[in-house]
Amino acid sequence: MNATIFLSLHVLAAILTIGPVTVAASMFPRYLRAAAEDPHAVTILGALHRICRVYTVIGLTVPAFGLATAAALGVLTDAWLLTSIVLTAIAAGVLCLVVLPQQAAALGGYTTSGAAGSPSTGGAADTRAAARLGAATGVFNLLWAVVVVLMIVRPGSTTGV
Repeated sequence: MNATIFLSLHVLAAILTIGPVTVAASMFPRYLRAAAEDPHAVTILGALHRICRVYTVIGLTVPAFGLATAAALGVLTDAWLLTSIVLTAIAAGVLCLVVLPQQAAALGGYTTSGAAGSPSTGGAADTRAAARLGAATGVFNLLWAVVVVLMIVRPGSTTGV
């Protein structure tokens, strides 16, 4: 395959996998705050967490296609790419080691019977958990924003962009 195909697959994979994770993870704290009073919010929390988990795994295609693209273009040692790789690894770490476990712990605070959820903690505990999740998700999203900018600007690129 040539660099154009790898780049197209890389960009499509990023849009279709990382986009849903950033949106679902960003929505989770809002519904966590609402879960104590709204049983439907617990169902939504479950769906948002599932989206984050599934798309995280599928999202492994993004760095795979990115590395293939970089190899095809001969830029594997460029500083902007190495910085992007490090930031991507940090973002993955934040997602896998902080966001997903905190989401799972927050969901573990609810037992479901049918469509209704009953909080075992709720209230202030959910507010604190939502704040922690919001902060971690913000860091994750910021890291991805920086990676996207690096991918577009490519400091030192010979393309003139």
